[in-house]
Amino acid sequence: MTSLELVQQYYSAFNNKDWSGMLALLHSEVRHEPNQGDPRIGIEKFTDFLRHMDESYEETLTDMVFFIEPSGQRVAVEFMVNGVYKQGGEGLPKANGQRYVLPAAAFLEVTDGKISRVTTYYNLPLWIKRVS
Repeated sequence: MTSLELVQQYYSAFNNKDWSGMLALLHSEVRHEPNQGDPRIGIEKFTDFLRHMDESYEETLTDMVFFIEPSGQRVAVEFMVNGVYKQGGEGLPKANGQRYVLPAAAFLEVTDGKISRVTTYYNLPLWIKRVS
């Protein structure tokens, strides 16, 4: 499977809420670099992140456009996040099922046939405005 196909499968699993399918595509020492906060290293920390996201948000990604660089090790993707805010967090607005649509992007790296880095970017102030 090419890096592009691997990343496309990863996001297909995301949209299907197939968390175990997503995790199976990750390197055991995956580096997750979120939009806010410190990087998380390892599959266990990524699993905890997924659990929190599943409790707090219901999201589907649309309008996905993938880009791959010449070596085939890095893939970028831009997309629209279509979500429902289910549970608030510290420092965030109160959740009561607000719907939102937000542009975002991610950069992924592949090592030994597994996704070894996921870096995600979105406009947090815009998201806060849309759910407030």
